[in-house]
Amino acid sequence: AEHAASARKRFAFEEVFYIQTAKARERAQISVATSYQIQTEPKHIEAFTSRFPFPLTKAQKKSIDDILKDFSGKHPMSRLLEGDVGSGKTAVAATTCYAVATSRPPEGLASKLQYGNLQVAYMAPTEILAKQHFESFIGYFKHLPIQIGLITGSGCMKFPSKSNPEKPTPISRTQLLKWVKN
Repeated sequence: AEHAASARKRFAFEEVFYIQTAKARERAQISVATSYQIQTEPKHIEAFTSRFPFPLTKAQKKSIDDILKDFSGKHPMSRLLEGDVGSGKTAVAATTCYAVATSRPPEGLASKLQYGNLQVAYMAPTEILAKQHFESFIGYFKHLPIQIGLITGSGCMKFPSKSNPEKPTPISRTQLLKWVKN
């Protein structure tokens, strides 16, 4: 029994060790990878955030500045935005999404694409939260020529709708994926 307990501890240690070394390798690969540099002007961001029905807090402004600083770097960003319910994480995410969605592709990529701005994929852990964020993003972006899509297990939506530019419309998953690809 003593040897079995000792062996279990050793196997548990090895499992944690292998997970940690695999994650360290992933972090090392990410740190040497290159990514797009997204440049934006503070006035451009302020024009967007001034439309919020609330002033940004110092913490929200700092989070936005930190994320935008990461966007201007040469390496992919690895960041977790954490906060209490109602602390404004969605406003920070919407602002940084706006910075990307209103940016042109980098020179090399722009010549291949020949059109358009960059796209953003925003993920939420639950369908209810995804729908709430979709509605929030509609409120944040409805005054702009930015289209928004929602993909969940129960269906897909697109905003703005061709028939009613004030409301989203249901769309098939195939249509939405084709729209995103184009």
